[in-house]
Amino acid sequence: MVIKGLNCLGLMGTSTFGGVELALIRTDGLDILERKKAYVVPYPDKMKEDIRAILALKRDVDDNEEKLQAVDLEVSDFYVQLIKDFIAESGEDIDVVGIEGITILHNPNIQYTYQLGNGRYIASKTGIKTVTHFRNADICCGGQGTPISSVYFNAMAVDEIKPVAYVNISGKADITWIGSFGEFISFDCGPGDNFINNWTSKHAHMDNDYNGRLAIMGQVHEKIVNSLMHHKFFAKVPPKSAYTGIFADKAEHLEGLSLEDGAATATAFVAEAICYSICLYLPELPKKIIICGKGANNPTLIRFIRQRVPSIEVVNSREVGIPTETVNAEIRAFLSARAIYSLPITFPQTTGVSEPIPGGEIYEA
Repeated sequence: MVIKGLNCLGLMGTSTFGGVELALIRTDGLDILERKKAYVVPYPDKMKEDIRAILALKRDVDDNEEKLQAVDLEVSDFYVQLIKDFIAESGEDIDVVGIEGITILHNPNIQYTYQLGNGRYIASKTGIKTVTHFRNADICCGGQGTPISSVYFNAMAVDEIKPVAYVNISGKADITWIGSFGEFISFDCGPGDNFINNWTSKHAHMDNDYNGRLAIMGQVHEKIVNSLMHHKFFAKVPPKSAYTGIFADKAEHLEGLSLEDGAATATAFVAEAICYSICLYLPELPKKIIICGKGANNPTLIRFIRQRVPSIEVVNSREVGIPTETVNAEIRAFLSARAIYSLPITFPQTTGVSEPIPGGEIYEA
């Protein structure tokens, strides 16, 4: 089989509610041949409220199915319009669209995962082949379902001195480690932006701690950070995936702190969880840690990580040519090409699945 490059448009609806990432790349599922247009579109306020109302609902319980389908259709229509607008603005022909909507519920312990975005509906409305639900096959085969980004970071690491670690910080944080001989492992390592955002949303009515400004003015309460690190998730040996809401109960430890101290302590918890996992669960300490995702835009978080691993170089992914705001959309675009060519996206050393397997449900136009 001759593999050729495809124009792949990735859409990612992040659980941080920062908006929908869109990224167009040309790829053969092995390398990124060309980066094209990319940007982020905010969710309408009403849609954010509708999505929040169904978070953590399971499909086969009571009348949940009707509620979930209604919001799924609302979000899918929004994605259809975003795709049409993107094509009109860019003038590009799109071979395939790869979509991962906001995760409503993910729990590998019960082999369940559900993300918004109806692939069949979107393909019929746009006339473009569409790939969705990249985690489902892995979950059905007994894997953790996430992370699914390791093959992308493995492609990005060709010119890096190894071992190297990529830390992708979005709603939660995950690590992909690539060794000197090309071996790699990947796993969720703990909380991400959501843990910080939940604090600022509750106490400051802000969607996030923009640029870490609150955290930089606060004092880290290390005793609370140590208490937060007693969560059983951190004692679990990889492969592992953080299920939806796994750290929500830990947020009560911050109550009673000032706005700034709470933001600083929440940010320190995210940094500590990342560094703890790097030091404890990687086969060899990396020479460089590359911070990706929206968390890379928080200089206070990056500073906290550097303070905890002073012997390792820590850089923002922009410094090595990987976008921060739209990296997860780019990953879905990359994975959509791998789905088309039946290339594996999860592995025993990333999700614990028994053998490398492809992922993604493909819907023809």
